Amino acid sequence: MRLLHLFILLLLLTGFQSPDEKDEVTIIIETEESSSLLKEQIESRIPRLEIVAQYDTIFNGLAVKGRAQELEKLVRMDMVVNQYPVVNYKSLQQEMGPFSTQVIRDQYNLSYTGKGIKVGVIDTGMDYSHPDLQKNYKGGFDTVDFDNDPMETRGEGATMHGSHVAGVIAADGKMKGIAPDAELYAYRALGPGGIGSSVQVIAALEEAVKERVDVINLSLGNDVNGPDWPTTHAVNRAVELGVTVIVAAGNSGPDTWTVGSPATSSKAITVGASALPSKAPVFEIPGEDRHIPVQVLHGSVPWELSRKYPLLDAGRGEEELNDASGKIVLFERGEIPFQEKAFKAYQAGAAGVVIYNNEPGLFQGSLENLSIPIPVAAVSKKDGEWLIQQGVQQNQWLETTETSLDHRMAPFSSRGPVTTTWGLKPDVVAPGVNILSTVPGGYASLQGTSMAAPHVAGLAALLKEAHPDWAPQQIKRTIMSSADILEKDKLPYLPTEQGAGFIDTEESFNPTLLIEPGSLAFGRVNQPLLNKKAELKLTNPTNESQTVHLEAPVHEKGSRWDIPTTVHLEPNETKEVEIGLHLTKSFLKPGIHQGFIKLRNQEHDFHVPYLYMIGTSDYEKVSGLELSSKWADSRRYTYRFNLTESVDKITVDLYRAGTMLFHGRLFELEDPQPGMVQGEFKVNDLEGAYIAVFTLEHGDQKESYPFPVKFTPS
Repeated sequence: MRLLHLFILLLLLTGFQSPDEKDEVTIIIETEESSSLLKEQIESRIPRLEIVAQYDTIFNGLAVKGRAQELEKLVRMDMVVNQYPVVNYKSLQQEMGPFSTQVIRDQYNLSYTGKGIKVGVIDTGMDYSHPDLQKNYKGGFDTVDFDNDPMETRGEGATMHGSHVAGVIAADGKMKGIAPDAELYAYRALGPGGIGSSVQVIAALEEAVKERVDVINLSLGNDVNGPDWPTTHAVNRAVELGVTVIVAAGNSGPDTWTVGSPATSSKAITVGASALPSKAPVFEIPGEDRHIPVQVLHGSVPWELSRKYPLLDAGRGEEELNDASGKIVLFERGEIPFQEKAFKAYQAGAAGVVIYNNEPGLFQGSLENLSIPIPVAAVSKKDGEWLIQQGVQQNQWLETTETSLDHRMAPFSSRGPVTTTWGLKPDVVAPGVNILSTVPGGYASLQGTSMAAPHVAGLAALLKEAHPDWAPQQIKRTIMSSADILEKDKLPYLPTEQGAGFIDTEESFNPTLLIEPGSLAFGRVNQPLLNKKAELKLTNPTNESQTVHLEAPVHEKGSRWDIPTTVHLEPNETKEVEIGLHLTKSFLKPGIHQGFIKLRNQEHDFHVPYLYMIGTSDYEKVSGLELSSKWADSRRYTYRFNLTESVDKITVDLYRAGTMLFHGRLFELEDPQPGMVQGEFKVNDLEGAYIAVFTLEHGDQKESYPFPVKFTPS
């Protein structure tokens, strides 16, 4: 009478009321043998019982419904090893963290709301039915499907990115954006999976400018670190036409030269990401001096593992996992979806899952409605490979600890400078780590420079409301002049990391000194001696006179600065200050030289970042290869790529992917000039995956750059 004993136990422990003999109840039966065989036995021996569900993957058994006396016959069968009552479950209401936008609005007690300001969001579209977005949504356009419905992609390849960005700017409901009364216009330029082309992005920019929006947010980009890509030119033109354009720097940090187009635009405000002070879980391997931040995937339970766990390398997850009991499974991104990787690990008994990127930088990921009780996190390619080397190969166990983190730069935030122009980017940084905002169906925390940029777009909308006659240049000047320098171990982060610093919303509305330009780029130095001058325009926007003190950067052998020590400004007066830089190349190390010129008035310290480069550095000289077939002749292809500097010759050879067998030469170029290089070539009967190897020759030096390409016959 095992079932009766179970009911009595439940009655004693929980107050459960035993069913009447005529009542039907459902129980779960476990068997060590095949659940199909048990089902056949029940159907033949106790046909009055109803098979509700059959389990044969994560559990061998059946859910069976019937009267208690019939169920008593079932549990006596030899095949039954255990039985369980059916209990009801409810979703756990997880407390949401604070909205970063509300923290900013409360901290500075902002009186402006963005009322009457039009903000265009060029992204994956927008869930304009979301209760926090529908009030401020005023229209838009879809340049993917070319219609007037910029809704987020649903179903396969579903997106949420644009809705998240829009919420940071101008949500007005349970969440309040930075500018909660601004008018939102959505331009869907990125389709399923968040992918789009420069054709769609430029078309979206056209639509937004024609709509006469005041501010445009572009939380998108590519890996072309150069100023001559079409999207960069389009952004510059939009600014010239009077639109303030905000662009995310990218998520390919922490290496330099990783800012990509259109964040390379000289006229846009390029935004990097910082993390506000917080407590966060980090991965550690005992005895190793490395701390890896834990970034859970959207839809995952929180990462709350506290003890040490062994690591298991599961590759990309294509092979079956037999036993991962009590282990954290490492997967490389690619081949199969995140949720399939996670479910395989869960089936094999894993305690947690870590997915590392298959390209530089971090990534955002979602489990797409998969509900499992183990946490799933993402790390960078570099961190994932280190975990395999130190954890798996050295048989070291992974430990999760909690750390208190200061206000700091996000490691994934892309760094400057920009090749060819040698300009400084980003311009400023804003909150971009664990940002809670609107997504289809509710709210979610995401991170990236995509989340930082809309904080600045919202601020630009507030400034435009406060100063309707301001041009984009004035808004950029104010945001950069009022930014606060971020420091690590009492030393400032580099200009190529943070630009002018972290946005200061309150100071933006009450500046005591305006500086233009916001940064100084002295260019590349190839000659033995350089004497260069730059102008800083200082404006006193207050009604009181002030004296500004200037400090030259720390002395470096081979460099000398000519900077006035003080500048006196009357109320509302503007003066131009000459900055002189004298360099002797032979005394200076090759590469990037950067720092800050410090200014100080009675109220605040100000920092103007500067940069110059001696000789060359470790940037990629070729990037952004694009191939497309000619519609009239499938054997002819057009190409374009970004070249950072002049070379004598470029040859492009084709190798079969995998075997790396040489397949022939695609084209040669003599004396190509820096910038976007384009042309066409002809091929015969090419199909499948190849590697195009660019060989650059300059004097007696050679450099090679491989690019994966794919040819598809029409």
